[in-house]
Amino acid sequence: MKKKILIGIGIFLVVVIAFLTWFRSNTKSHSPAAIANYTNNGLTINISYCKPYKKGRIIFGDETSLQPYGKYWRIGANEATTFETNKDILFGNVELKPGKYQLYAVPGAESWEIYLNTEWDRWGAMEADHKTDVLKTSVLANNNAEMEEQLLLNFDEPDSLGNTNLNIHWDKTIVNIPISLK
Repeated sequence: MKKKILIGIGIFLVVVIAFLTWFRSNTKSHSPAAIANYTNNGLTINISYCKPYKKGRIIFGDETSLQPYGKYWRIGANEATTFETNKDILFGNVELKPGKYQLYAVPGAESWEIYLNTEWDRWGAMEADHKTDVLKTSVLANNNAEMEEQLLLNFDEPDSLGNTNLNIHWDKTIVNIPISLK
């Protein structure tokens, strides 16, 4: 009897693992993986994220929108969006040590709260554990930007001091997060 139960549990686990593997790979066909890179003066920043499409939906706004104001957003789809830097930087106006982090936000109509968190190896839309946040900064939101059908994260060209902005742009909203070497 024990042998049949163990075989049943084993078969169940194989089916669950196969389904989760298929599900994770299938969702990327709807929100493909992307990378945003920045390199200047020995500083390297890599961001990995998945790019959902607008598809006629209201993206930011009240509770009927895809991403309601005041609610956790992983900045993308599928896995957590990761932010990795090889040097000490100022992210917004806050010091950040080299490392790999989860990048997430709480969007608002006028400004967004941007967070970096040590729990970067996550999948799904579950809210991060705020006890593992290492950084929080606030940036203004521009809700009259040019329309962007698919979520886009990119960097501005560096200024003469090597400073840049990380831009998060989707629908008609864009936020710019200043980044500089510390």
